[in-house]
Amino acid sequence: VGKTSLMDQYAHATFSDQYKATIGADFMTREIQIGDRLVTLQIWDTAGQERFHSLGVGFYRGADCCVLVYDVNVAKSFTNLHNWYNEFLNQACSPSQKRFPFVVMGNKVDLNGGSSRVISERKARDWCASKGNIPYFETSAKEDYNVEEAFLCVAQIALSSEVYDLHD
Repeated sequence: VGKTSLMDQYAHATFSDQYKATIGADFMTREIQIGDRLVTLQIWDTAGQERFHSLGVGFYRGADCCVLVYDVNVAKSFTNLHNWYNEFLNQACSPSQKRFPFVVMGNKVDLNGGSSRVISERKARDWCASKGNIPYFETSAKEDYNVEEAFLCVAQIALSSEVYDLHD
């Protein structure tokens, strides 16, 4: 679906057409300025393939925000969002926690000029609305479309939840 490519584009301004499956988890960091604060984002990439599924669970705890990514050209990747959403909540959240911040990215909007797209933006936005108005971004790691904006949103959400935790 392009999780690693999105991270590479955001953290290093690079894109590779070569596919290399993530085994277990990997992470990248990037420093950004938000208001008067210098923030270091540590972005974890967990394996999306089912056979590596259980390896990512240990990395969920301690997260400040969860980014769910699907390929707008592959219906099954969108259908799997619901499973990943529930998996994350079940593994990362305490029973007393009512909500957790998410951001959803519909990736590969550039593919074939958009002609191979099978999931509409409206369908994705409706799904996000049904889960408590999760922020949604249409992205292309290859074209660097909306990548910066999406991760800025992630950083802002993580910061706001940190402030909330400090005052809770």
